[in-house]
Amino acid sequence: MSLFRKSVECLSAYVPGEQPQGGGWVKLNTNENPYPPSPKVVEAIKKAAEHNLQMYPDPLVTKFREIAGELFHVDKDWIIPGNGSDEILTLIMRTFVDPGDYIVFPYPSYVLYGTLAEIQGADFEYLPLRHDWSLDLEKCRPVASASKVLFVPNPNSPSGHCWNMDDLMTIRPADGVMVLDEAYGDFCSIPHRGELLHGNYGNRVIITRTFSKSYSLAGIRFGFAIAHPDIIAGMRKVKDSYNCDTLAITAAIAALEDQEWMKQNVNKIKETREYVVQQLAELGFHVIPSEANFVWATHMTGLHREIFDDLKDYKILIRYMTFPGAEQVLGDQRDGLRITIGTEEQMDKLISALEEIVPQLKSKV
Repeated sequence: MSLFRKSVECLSAYVPGEQPQGGGWVKLNTNENPYPPSPKVVEAIKKAAEHNLQMYPDPLVTKFREIAGELFHVDKDWIIPGNGSDEILTLIMRTFVDPGDYIVFPYPSYVLYGTLAEIQGADFEYLPLRHDWSLDLEKCRPVASASKVLFVPNPNSPSGHCWNMDDLMTIRPADGVMVLDEAYGDFCSIPHRGELLHGNYGNRVIITRTFSKSYSLAGIRFGFAIAHPDIIAGMRKVKDSYNCDTLAITAAIAALEDQEWMKQNVNKIKETREYVVQQLAELGFHVIPSEANFVWATHMTGLHREIFDDLKDYKILIRYMTFPGAEQVLGDQRDGLRITIGTEEQMDKLISALEEIVPQLKSKV
């Protein structure tokens, strides 16, 4: 007899992007920001390391919540921080979902949602998408209505596109919560600042954010949720006492206080993204218009695994992804390449490598 819970015994664990050991890699596989965080963040961490590490951090992370509340036009009681937005997603599952309940999310999208459902002993179902990645609203409404938690990554991963907010509000759960996972929200052409929290359905909406992308702080593991205080109070019951450490809190506060630095880096990434899309198109790739810091690319040859492997020979790492059962969206191939947008120099190396790799693909078809 297994020692493990049945849901854990049968679980296919989530597999994070590869973290190569050693130097010399062009790493474009995990949507990290290629630019460093604000110098104010580094200075704040140094000061905190010298004076505050012997004490427990504030369990409610009050100062951060005050500053984040000002940015999103809510009181601090509308905010709960976590150890990365992945912990926030876990807290949502632990707060709202019982075994036997089911959650809903688009597919292809962030596969961790399904993993979290399986850990919780819950079922999950996909929001129906059309071949252009748009929501099939008529089919989505009954599926979403019966869910306990509806996860909507906006912008989506791996496609990078955004769904229309008015459309999303027509597919909400009847007796559950809608989670707008805005990990890449700062890269949108029209960034959101919590507007949906104040509508008629606002007390059922949770917005999640992370510092891993736009703020260049993937290494500190810090994220937060914004929701009605009643929802936040429930989530606070199931979080660890001190779920955010002193250095992460310090870095997040300093990062929020330097919005200009973040926006400059975001704009550089968006400019580079447009250049990369043009270059990929000239090499025979089809690229979904992206509102994130990555692009989803498929090649006319369909040899996506071969391209991924060949790029590794150049010490360039992107993300090869496959989505079984997603023929309606991806066609028969059901796979593709997600490419993080790095610096101009990094992307030039990628394009140069592809200019050598792509002409050789025809002999493999």
